[in-house]
Amino acid sequence: MTASADHVKALLRAHAEGDEEAFYSVALQLAAKSARQGHTRLASELRELIDSAHAQPIRRHEPTPVVQPRGELADLVTASYPEVRLSDMTLARTLRHELQRVLHEQRQRERLENHGFAPICRLLLVGLPGTGKSMSAAMLAKELSLPLFTVRLDGLISKFMGQTAAKLRLVFDAAAKSRAVYLFDEFDAIGAERRVEGDVGEARRILNSFLLFLDEARPESLVVAATNHPGILDNALFRRFDAVITYDIPSADEAIEVLRRRLVSMNTKGVNWEELADRVGGLSHAELVRAGEAAAKAAILGGEVPLSTSALTAALDSRRATRHG
Repeated sequence: MTASADHVKALLRAHAEGDEEAFYSVALQLAAKSARQGHTRLASELRELIDSAHAQPIRRHEPTPVVQPRGELADLVTASYPEVRLSDMTLARTLRHELQRVLHEQRQRERLENHGFAPICRLLLVGLPGTGKSMSAAMLAKELSLPLFTVRLDGLISKFMGQTAAKLRLVFDAAAKSRAVYLFDEFDAIGAERRVEGDVGEARRILNSFLLFLDEARPESLVVAATNHPGILDNALFRRFDAVITYDIPSADEAIEVLRRRLVSMNTKGVNWEELADRVGGLSHAELVRAGEAAAKAAILGGEVPLSTSALTAALDSRRATRHG
């Protein structure tokens, strides 16, 4: 037996906490240790098992269904139970590490609180449209087996002008009672700089109320704010969040991975990915997905499977032209 006591304990701890990434990391360490000790067959079998498990993600218990928002709350939030996992996402290494840290602290919430510390529970996600901010909120909900409650702030303000602060109080009260991931989308709708010319008293009251509610937020839930325009946010906001995570346009390698993931059901053996790497610059994750889907559907309906490099190139160019048109 090559497993040390520390490895066994680490495996059991990761399993108990539902930390899939840590579980696989320890398993890979075991395989490497077996190989170093000359147990090549065992090391090979362990790696095969790990690869197989990665190919078919572990099925966890679904989140316990909660009552759909009712009454006034039903007009403010929409509830969903996302299916996207961290392993499904194409992310830069530093971004993946930041999200893993959030998950780890949330999974160790009680342990941290026993020592007088709170886990990360207030996140500000900033970046261009389509770079994965909303998907990250959905992933956090799935990985933590929590529902996702989405608050569209632009719609909230237009629908409840003059009552927005009171409605926000209802949402934060719900966050204290019902553990979930609360996504405040289009956050710049209330987070814009308070000194902008033409700003009105109502906007200042809404922002001040949000800052107060955010300060009072308890770690039972994750409060996630997402914005495409960080440059216009009030400076007071940034220090109220436990972490500010920035999303960028994917690199060429990341862009190719996005396309490969989306086209996994297609025959892409004839695609020259190196050639495509020169055509993906400047496109967001969402734009890459749409381009891949367009090329795939055209190939299927036109009877031109397997997918060709030229078809993907045309779809990418078309997506870029549409954006700049």
